[in-house]
Amino acid sequence: MRIRRRLLIPLIVLLLVAAVALIVTLRKNAPPEAARLLPGADGFFYVNLQWIRTFNAAGQLPPVSREPEYQKFVEETGFQFERDLDQAAFAIHYPQSWGGGTAGSASEPRFSEVFVGKIDTGRLTEYLKKLSSSIDDYRGFAIYNIPMEGRTVRVVLLSYDSVAVSNHPDPDVIRGMLDRSRKLASPFAGPWLLRNYYRRVPLASLCFAILRTRPEMTTMGGLGSWSLLFPKQTVAVISARYLPAFQTRAIHLRAEAFTTSEEDAHALTEKTSAFLSLFHAAEGSVGAQGTDADVKAFFASLKVEQSGDRAILTATVPDGFIRKVLTETQPETPPAPKLSQKPNQR
Repeated sequence: MRIRRRLLIPLIVLLLVAAVALIVTLRKNAPPEAARLLPGADGFFYVNLQWIRTFNAAGQLPPVSREPEYQKFVEETGFQFERDLDQAAFAIHYPQSWGGGTAGSASEPRFSEVFVGKIDTGRLTEYLKKLSSSIDDYRGFAIYNIPMEGRTVRVVLLSYDSVAVSNHPDPDVIRGMLDRSRKLASPFAGPWLLRNYYRRVPLASLCFAILRTRPEMTTMGGLGSWSLLFPKQTVAVISARYLPAFQTRAIHLRAEAFTTSEEDAHALTEKTSAFLSLFHAAEGSVGAQGTDADVKAFFASLKVEQSGDRAILTATVPDGFIRKVLTETQPETPPAPKLSQKPNQR
């Protein structure tokens, strides 16, 4: 009996250690909880702004120029995205014309989002009531229906620090997000595409995107389709990590395209290499005096290679390059408010 007891205690300890190790491993490979609340979709994007601010990954960024509409939002809710938003997760719903996307009856891409941050729920609730044309009660939660440019944007406060938003035409989409938020968080939860490819996201990534690319997809502004680069369906996993070196600060980008065969990966690698060659040729034509050192460093770091049925693009983005890009895109003065101005399309 004594021998059995002596063996039983170490066995229980080993089982506990194994259980803890399993939980830690599952959590490490599980998508962030905000992303796991999203519905099934054709693409996903996640960014951890809290980490970015903690690491100061992009250096000192220029102040945000506020449009009148955004300024009004800040004044009424007290929420500033650049200061108070900690995490943001997006689901992208492609229209049916893009190879049978998940946007239902919509003819354009639709989006579902989860935002996590420092929220004054009282002020935000009053703001949403002003904008809403109607409010649905779903299991004790208020879903605000906000008309916006011919579509309905639905908003629900999931908790004291998180909000779900969707302009999908099916109201069950945001109800499903609410239902998932009420259940015990599980590392096995979340949409299939996100769960299946999140393991390909490098550890400690500040942001990532998982996108199902289809030849039928059109580019923004109607400038063409993706068929030139992606003649067949492909899944792309794009991530960014902040890896400070001894004397340099930079964001390390990685884009991995999962094709259906090694032949498709080879073709994609060759096309991407051709595009990079054009970039390098354009840079060389400018001359040494016409190109910034940070821009040169970025283009010089671009590299594409094939690994089996995958095409992998990597690059290093100096923080100076990020600051310059953001500074150049900031307008000098906010545009004057227009009386007929509509809310931005979601």
